[in-house]
Amino acid sequence: MREPSDVGLAVKRLQHRHQRAANRALAPLGLSLVQWDTLRHLHAKPDASLHDLAVLTFQTDQSFGSLAARMAERGLIERVPGPGRAVRHRLTEEGERLLAEGQTALDAITTTSFSALTPDQLDQLGALLDIALGPNPTA
Repeated sequence: MREPSDVGLAVKRLQHRHQRAANRALAPLGLSLVQWDTLRHLHAKPDASLHDLAVLTFQTDQSFGSLAARMAERGLIERVPGPGRAVRHRLTEEGERLLAEGQTALDAITTTSFSALTPDQLDQLGALLDIALGPNPTA
């Protein structure tokens, strides 16, 4: 029987492998995984706040603020005033283009990574991870 710590380590190793491969695949586009992930989340949640994006990308508000400023300087996102002092973020056309190109590269990585699993096993793994994550997967 597997120990929970062994399963946790296997999940961490797989995630680390995906992260390294993703950063290599995204480098020719001038993106890191966290930058691509920002584009992905902004595509799904236009006008997201800095804090929301920081949480979604596993960053602190301060580090995400620096990242967002650099991405805005590159023309990947735009920062627009929100209610009160809030700043909202949106994708630019260039951000949308790089999001799509990056998605193609990342799809190839995960397809290869999970190729040893049958479709049913992949569904089962996803369902088990959903259970383990519980009702609030971003916490």
